[in-house]
Formats: sequence, structure tokens, C-alpha cells
Amino acid sequence: MRNENEKYCFSCGTTMDSRAVICPKCGVPQPDINRNTSVNTRWLAVFLLALIVGVFGAHRFYTGRIGSGILMLITIGGLGIWYLIDLIMIVTGNFTDAYGRPIKPSETR
Repeated sequence: MRNENEKYCFSCGTTMDSRAVICPKCGVPQPDINRNTSVNTRWLAVFLLALIVGVFGAHRFYTGRIGSGILMLITIGGLGIWYLIDLIMIVTGNFTDAYGRPIKPSETR
């Protein structure tokens, strides 16, 4: 059982100090969860952009997907089909930015 000052390694599952950057057992660097939360906070902006002006690809430009944003702008959201698929992907948390990082709603605790 772990306490407040411990966390589990993302690779091997070993219990370690919560401030550890590298797992002492397997040597795998641990992600800084507090630093990586900014991607999740963009979900609302991406959702609103997709909902309001999604047929023009505004949400794709916002997430850095310029090429597909231009294609979406030219085809008016793939005649609405591409727009609906993107909207469903955003709502379900399967949409990613240009670097492949998922844009998901913030999880409530």
C-alpha cells in the first residue's frame, strides 16, 4: 500500500518516492504529471471551435494541424462528414494535436 509520498513507476510498477524523476529499479524517466496538464485544459477551446466554426477547420488550425485545416476549409469540413467525425473524436477524447498528444477533457477528482 502506498502513502502520499510515494508513486508507482509508469513502466515497471515499482513503488518509489513521489519526487523521483527516474525509477530506481528500471531507470525509466517518469513524466511530470503536473507539468503535462496544460494539454488537457485546451479541450474546451478545441470543442467550442469545432462546434461553432468546425466546418471551416478552425479547431485543426488551433491544434497545429495546418495542412488538414486548409483541406477542411476548402472542402467545407468534407461536406460535413469530416466535421462530424472530428466532433465525435473531440467529445470522446480521441482527438490529438499536431504532436500526437491527446486533447481530452480534464478529469475530475
